[in-house]
Amino acid sequence: MSTEPIITSDSHIPAPPTEQSSGTNSLQSRLHKHTQFASRLIDEEHDFIVYVPQAFHADPNRFFPVLYLHDGQNLFDPETSFIKGNYWRVGETADAVIESGEVEPLVIVGIYNTGVKRIDEYTPVEDGRLGGGRADAYGQMIVEELRPFVAHQYRTLAGPENCGMGGSSLGGLVSLYLGMRHPDVFGKLAILSPSVWWHNRAILRTVEQLRQRTGQRIWLDIGTKEGKRAQVDVRALKRLLMKKGWRIGKDLEYREIDGGKHTEYAWAERVAPMLKFLFPRRG
Repeated sequence: MSTEPIITSDSHIPAPPTEQSSGTNSLQSRLHKHTQFASRLIDEEHDFIVYVPQAFHADPNRFFPVLYLHDGQNLFDPETSFIKGNYWRVGETADAVIESGEVEPLVIVGIYNTGVKRIDEYTPVEDGRLGGGRADAYGQMIVEELRPFVAHQYRTLAGPENCGMGGSSLGGLVSLYLGMRHPDVFGKLAILSPSVWWHNRAILRTVEQLRQRTGQRIWLDIGTKEGKRAQVDVRALKRLLMKKGWRIGKDLEYREIDGGKHTEYAWAERVAPMLKFLFPRRG
């Protein structure tokens, strides 16, 4: 596995150093890309990118909470996003809400999907027509191999209260599923536009099997322009979570975004409020 800096400017050529962007304070210098992370548990190798806040270099003895996000190529770099130029702007947004004092400085890990294997890894059960069903193995790789590596390299805090997972679409589905499977690891979940529909809404049955709420803090959203079925499904998920004991405005934040679409641009607009809810600045 190799590690390399990543450049987030439109041209992939770093801008000349300025008083604001030089050294370890520039966003470019705080994005670290790791390639071909090999696993003993699954066959696929994964690239991933790590964002560290300015405080990471300012205080080498400080440890930080961490958020793992799926579809990592869509998060930080407009050149690698599914639609070129249309990305989540996670680095820029995290910098802004941390600097404003609304969000605790945190490490964010974007795990790249593997393209043709994305459906396999992002779905909890196999569908007779679409395949899939390898989420447990993918989650085991994250929990047992990637997470210890990140903890060692990037000084992340231990405990579920300091660790989150999130994603959109199938990435939202797998985040909820793995969160329910590993509540002792992931105490914060960012579930954006989840694909509840997968295999006849199997994820609802997973949540239904919970005896009670797990103590996790959950962000859940859907856009009004993502289709009527998607809205119905996500509303059903919200009601089920509330039935299990989650409380709106306390440990569950539910948003229906007026005009929100199923796009990277739309999800970029939700990053700031999601971070504010899941990782609010400590007093």
